[in-house]
Amino acid sequence: MKMELIQPFINAADAVFAEALQAPTNILDLSMDEETYRRKGVAALILIKGEIEGRVILDLAPDVAMKVASHLAGSDLPESEQVVRETVCELANMIIGNSVTLLNDKGFRFKIFPPQIHGQEVGLAGSADTEAMVLCIETPCGEVYLNISMHYLRRRRMERAAAPAAE
Repeated sequence: MKMELIQPFINAADAVFAEALQAPTNILDLSMDEETYRRKGVAALILIKGEIEGRVILDLAPDVAMKVASHLAGSDLPESEQVVRETVCELANMIIGNSVTLLNDKGFRFKIFPPQIHGQEVGLAGSADTEAMVLCIETPCGEVYLNISMHYLRRRRMERAAAPAAE
């Protein structure tokens, strides 16, 4: 997996949570995962199609999602589970919005699909040319997980391989 494809998501997630929670965050763990993804709690899935393709999953354990939603709402408890799910989707939107700007600036063209709640316990395995990077971010509300699986579209991959390296 190329870091140029995933670094914008890492930077955006770190910045969004630090800003939203008004507290420093810390990236605890970064690992490659070839196994099937297992949801930890409330998860938002964003699909990306175009010159680069893949998916990003923002995943928060139920208690962490509740704490984040409460903090952002300025109350002790969110009104409903729906508010918690909407909060996770909105955070995913913010992360993707920041990432898209960085990737567009690098010349990539693609379409982002709106976040949707990922309700399956297990699913979304990688493929032969796509592995997932799993990132854990420590926040004041608990650990937040970002699962990023991206690759170049085959045509784009061949074009980039044929291009001379910049010095």
